[in-house]
Amino acid sequence: MRWLLLLFIVVPLAELYLLLYLGSILGFWPTVAITLITGVLGGTLAKHEGLRVWRAWRRSLDELRPPEAGVIDGVLVLLGGALLITPGVMTDAVGLLLLLPWSRSRVARLIRQNIDHRLSLRRVDLMGVAPGASPGAGNHAEPPAGVVDTVGEDVDSG
Repeated sequence: MRWLLLLFIVVPLAELYLLLYLGSILGFWPTVAITLITGVLGGTLAKHEGLRVWRAWRRSLDELRPPEAGVIDGVLVLLGGALLITPGVMTDAVGLLLLLPWSRSRVARLIRQNIDHRLSLRRVDLMGVAPGASPGAGNHAEPPAGVVDTVGEDVDSG
């Protein structure tokens, strides 16, 4: 809930304040030009980096080896592009950091470390299984509608 408040109220208000402040220093049209230019450059950079990540994934899969850049890199490129297209000073700065390979790799490493840490502490909720509980103990919720919960058996065909 706190994240939604931050995302939809605090960030846009801060962005508006920064744009107005920038406009008071540079003037209206230069501020509009900067906003448009960062949007266009952000879209171009997002396309370029997205294609680069995609090609690296395809090359790895063609060579039957795990991709060097994980799914997190692709998600960060997508998020960075969306942030650069969104008007605002802070979103442009964060979007640019997520699109540049050297900073994106650092952010991805931090996210992976956080996920690994949560997994080691068993603080990840997987499909309704309470954190710290074992999935087979009968303490998980019913599967969501449309999900078939199955149990496999090894049957000799003889």
